[in-house]
Amino acid sequence: MKDENRIIVFDTTLRDGEQSPGASMNQAEKLRIATQLEKLGVDVIEAGFPAASEGDYEAVKLIANTLKVSQIAALCRASEHDIKRGWDAIKDAVNPRIHTFIATSDLHLKYKLKMDHAQVLEKTIESVKLAKSFTDNVEFSAEDGSRSNPDYLCKVFEAAIDAGATTVNLPDTVGYAIPEEFAELVAYVMNNTPNIDKAVLSVHCHNDLGLATSNTLAAVTAGARQVEVTINGIGERAGNTSMEEVVMSLNTRPNFFPHTTGIDTTRIYPTSRLVSMITGIIIQPNRAIVGANAFAHEAGIHQDGVLKNPMTYEIMKPETIGLNKNNLVLGKHSGRHALNAHIQEMGYNLSEDELNLVFEKFKSLADKKKNIRDEDIEALINEEVLRSDDVFKLEYIHVLSGNTVYPTASVQLKINDRAVQGAIEGTGPIDAVYNIISKLTGTKSELLRFSISALTEGTDAQGEVTVRLQEEGIVALGKGTDPDIITASALAYINGLNRLEYLKKNPLLSPEKL
Repeated sequence: MKDENRIIVFDTTLRDGEQSPGASMNQAEKLRIATQLEKLGVDVIEAGFPAASEGDYEAVKLIANTLKVSQIAALCRASEHDIKRGWDAIKDAVNPRIHTFIATSDLHLKYKLKMDHAQVLEKTIESVKLAKSFTDNVEFSAEDGSRSNPDYLCKVFEAAIDAGATTVNLPDTVGYAIPEEFAELVAYVMNNTPNIDKAVLSVHCHNDLGLATSNTLAAVTAGARQVEVTINGIGERAGNTSMEEVVMSLNTRPNFFPHTTGIDTTRIYPTSRLVSMITGIIIQPNRAIVGANAFAHEAGIHQDGVLKNPMTYEIMKPETIGLNKNNLVLGKHSGRHALNAHIQEMGYNLSEDELNLVFEKFKSLADKKKNIRDEDIEALINEEVLRSDDVFKLEYIHVLSGNTVYPTASVQLKINDRAVQGAIEGTGPIDAVYNIISKLTGTKSELLRFSISALTEGTDAQGEVTVRLQEEGIVALGKGTDPDIITASALAYINGLNRLEYLKKNPLLSPEKL
């Protein structure tokens, strides 16, 4: 029997989330995130936009052929080429979904599509029928739905469902809606689309006014049964609806929301950290649910209350999202088995070769730090496993700096396994490092942003450096961690350069976006 209060979680971190400036990922990184999303319990994973580039097609295909439980969706414009390309990428998935879309607002019809209402309706029917010829699992989205004429929107949804769509999606594409009006629109669609009972109504909200989560929850109360979200709310412009905010709102307030999801909430925090590491997009400390300060209490009155009863100032337990306060302490005497067991508890399944790489670096780090934290281990996994196919790799770095000498950096890199080295001066130690790396790699990127933070507390904490680079109009983020902030800076810069190389080889076609 169908559970009317079961909410389908549709995650688009790998598609819409990847459209964040500089957040593009390679195939191995996408597969790792997809694997973690499946463990998290995500119902539908939108793996990408296969028609956008050859790299996107291959990544979607790899994910579709690997995952065993989640539905795998491919986004396709309402065109024969996109739909056929999308199906070819996901056809071997356990439960493939074709997700096709076209704009329905008068603004988009007039200025972007240059089509009238009848033409868009015809295109909708045509594309959904084509998708239906490949699979029964078809989703149709009305781009800019929140700014569309409600009656026309219902007409398009009715036609899409008649043509074979089993899910119809109402996007707030530019984050324009207000919760009360969005709930009214969802209710209007539910009450005025004659065959809506034959499909699931979904919502896809953007965060331009900071209302994506509020709009999504309002839509759920009005009858929507699928939510389209991303981990950490990443996405183009101000981002998308945050998965963790929606899921934990439903989980924390059952007295208000009689709804359930299939999400294993104890995997939320590890998944959040993984996405942050791979994309290089920092989670701000005061971010809800997954931010560093979400369960931190500095005010004396708060600390006193929490000690007496955590519920005085914590509306959810840290353990609920996978933030375990009783972590096993790992140090230089810890063995391979203990490390592997802890890594598996964190949500990672490494191969024997991958574990050997991480263990070697773990022992080296343990000689520098007394206690190893989860954040340190995640950084090692990111450095040693997720970047195994990089073009540029750091072999060694030596920096001379002080107030009586010219800052000088000596660096050796491997470029496609060929060793190169050199030395150069700079205005400061990091400037010198970046100058010589740029010279050795022959790159001419512009440094748009540079930031340093500590992974954990204490003077022996690893430094985490994030950079944003731009070259030939392409923007990429880079991230590096090390107890030495100069080394961390070099690793971040090299990571950014590797991402630029990946993007140069996999240019996107800049398609329309939901």
